[in-house]
Amino acid sequence: MEQLLIIALAHFLALLSPGPDFFLVARTSVSGGWRIASGACLGIALANGAFIAMAFTGLSILREGSPLFIGLQLAGAAYLLYIGTQFLRYAGRSSLAAVADSGAVPGLWRSFVLGFLSGILNPKNALFYASLASMVANSSVGWKVVYASWMFSMVLLWDLLVAVAIGNQRVLQRFARSLPWLERASGVMLIVLAVGLALHLARG
Repeated sequence: MEQLLIIALAHFLALLSPGPDFFLVARTSVSGGWRIASGACLGIALANGAFIAMAFTGLSILREGSPLFIGLQLAGAAYLLYIGTQFLRYAGRSSLAAVADSGAVPGLWRSFVLGFLSGILNPKNALFYASLASMVANSSVGWKVVYASWMFSMVLLWDLLVAVAIGNQRVLQRFARSLPWLERASGVMLIVLAVGLALHLARG
């Protein structure tokens, strides 16, 4: 249960920092409303689900202690460390002005396709889920299903929340003010996870 809480917190903190998916959902919500933006939310969630499935399935066939397995864990720790330092380095520099710079979205299906492409063409998603999956590689299949289901659900629910809330200018302004602190918290948490994984490998 403790491991689930750690993984869930790391995943959620990463969701809080805006990236391409966030701006797509926000832009679509501003231009077409939250119902149209929900298509993008579903597309993004399915793309993340594909990466989650590939990461967990791929790790399950690796032999623990093999050079490939250890190399993947080290790469995962390095990636967590990288994005954590990037969050800290650029905290407060993310611009939400792009949200207002948008065109009309024709319909729900196009929104879904754009969301799926945004998620599946982002290599950071694959690396991030591989790094998280490496931390739970020794867990049972049942627990891996729990982790994967949680991650997929949180991606979908968070994006839907963004889609509904982003049209409210008051919410948008408050989020912009709190964004630097959210990015710093995300950065610290991801760095702590990276160091913890590295120490685990060193003790092994």
